[in-house]
Amino acid sequence: MTAGPHASIPVTSGRERFAARLFDELWDTYRRRVSYVQTYEQVIRKAGATFFNDHIAFRTFACQQPLTGISTISRIFEALGYRAAGSYHFEDKQLSAIHFQHANPQFPKIFISELKVWELPAAQREVIDRIVRSHRPPVSERVLVELQTFDSTSDSRSPTPDSLLADVVAQFHQLPWLLPRREDVVELNKVSQYAAWVLVHGYNVNHFTSLINSHGVPTLDDIEKTIAALSAAGVPMKTEIEGERGSKLRQSATEAVKIDVQVSDSGVPAAMPWTYAYFELAQRDAVLDPATGKKVRFEGFLGPQATNLFEMTRVK
Repeated sequence: MTAGPHASIPVTSGRERFAARLFDELWDTYRRRVSYVQTYEQVIRKAGATFFNDHIAFRTFACQQPLTGISTISRIFEALGYRAAGSYHFEDKQLSAIHFQHANPQFPKIFISELKVWELPAAQREVIDRIVRSHRPPVSERVLVELQTFDSTSDSRSPTPDSLLADVVAQFHQLPWLLPRREDVVELNKVSQYAAWVLVHGYNVNHFTSLINSHGVPTLDDIEKTIAALSAAGVPMKTEIEGERGSKLRQSATEAVKIDVQVSDSGVPAAMPWTYAYFELAQRDAVLDPATGKKVRFEGFLGPQATNLFEMTRVK
């Protein structure tokens, strides 16, 4: 694996160093799957610009038996020092989300959403409930303790950082339930493309995000210029920018790539093409901090804009 964009983040502890390694492991798999990311890297390298990862997004099912949802994976990040910083609701999509931030300002924000399964029609609820019943056990308390106490752990029986990293990466890369049936994916997609996506991808990264403000060169210093550069390089882009000029947050994205996912076809493992992930662009501008009266960069998210970005993984 080549050095990822998080390896250069200044860290102050072993726990932060572990988090940066985790992000780069997730990035490495993501960038190999999403070819548009490699084109973006070429564009910024040619322009002499800098890539700073603004946030990483994940998707989950909110179920009761077993208990799953945002906390299924957020506890990993909380054990690494992240704290909840904002909550969001998307009533028309049956979704809720929380974004998490780290005390290290150069660490990416984490955006985790969950589908409120109880709001779906009965037939689709039954599909998800049946699949989720095979969910692996939640991340162990032992792993969370190891992450939380990473800098102070000296017990020789504790996992080495490499084995601990492998355990944590597997929580994202390995499907947490049995292979879904092909017909179940198709059925879910009729009601919720989000549900079908989670069914086949589990807790894999949904997207990483370029912070336009970090580019540092006049040729790529706003979202319009960056979109134009990517389009000229052959990257298919979202047709509209979310957010008006001068607003505190403006967003766009590449189209989502398709990859082969594993499903069960009449009881036999088979491959089926499905949308996977896109690469997002975010331009953040200043807002007035009511506590200090000073202008600071807006670090949150805007529900209506995020709603439209969720649609980027719809199967066309």
